[in-house]
Amino acid sequence: MSWTEEKVTKLKELWGKGNTASQIAEIIGGISRNAVIGKAHRLNLSAKIKTRSALPNKNCSDNLDVKNIKIKKGRKSKFKSLIIEKDFEPENPKQLEELDENSCKWPIGHPNEKSFYFCGRSSLKDFSYCKLHILYAYQPKGKKEDVAEKEEVPEFIEKKIQSA
Repeated sequence: MSWTEEKVTKLKELWGKGNTASQIAEIIGGISRNAVIGKAHRLNLSAKIKTRSALPNKNCSDNLDVKNIKIKKGRKSKFKSLIIEKDFEPENPKQLEELDENSCKWPIGHPNEKSFYFCGRSSLKDFSYCKLHILYAYQPKGKKEDVAEKEEVPEFIEKKIQSA
């Protein structure tokens, strides 16, 4: 399939009106959605197409915005509260057979060693790890490079590492 001048002109016109790539492919005919996207990219057409003229239901969009804000704030604030908290419950060593859905599944040692076990502390809801091990396993978006460059470990975490 080759792009003729007519097809390119039609693509630019339809793209500017806010049609989706699938709609444009159907209107032009004989080309795929991906071909439309690729050509639009090569033509440097704006990535954001204009919104459709249909008016969204105001109540619906307001509810979605509120839910999105709550979800974003909730996850971020949960992580920050973990970093601030310094009181971790004592380790409760467990073997694989002893783990349940509420146990921290952070492995301690190497599986080939006899002394290998899992942390066993109470895990947080919707996570496989306890509060302490979540700090190791999960990092806030965009902070991985910063954390890797810093060699400083907060003193309270260092103490917990040594006591574990």
